[in-house]
Amino acid sequence: ILFLFLLVTVSLWFSIGRSTGHLVVIYEGERLAFTAPLSQDRHIALQGPLGETQVEIIAGKVRVISSPCPRKICIGMGEVHRSGDLLACVPNLVIVRIEGEESTYDLLSR
Repeated sequence: ILFLFLLVTVSLWFSIGRSTGHLVVIYEGERLAFTAPLSQDRHIALQGPLGETQVEIIAGKVRVISSPCPRKICIGMGEVHRSGDLLACVPNLVIVRIEGEESTYDLLSR
């Protein structure tokens, strides 16, 4: 029980300790599709194999507002804004990543 408590505490410390991101990077499949500062409000429509996924940047936070995927997990992930945060619509091959000043992790290790 003590080990599990320590594991949860360390995990929370790492997730809370991350800095606010500065850049939104969006991939369609393996192709870089969009990059913009997190501070600029925007509405982005991305085309994937299933149809259009819509991403919204408002007040320094990013979220998926609509997607053609069957389970809509990407919409349920909510808003992200910290460096290293990730939103993914796997069936439609759309990945949204938040980058900050320090980028010690790549897309696969997060």
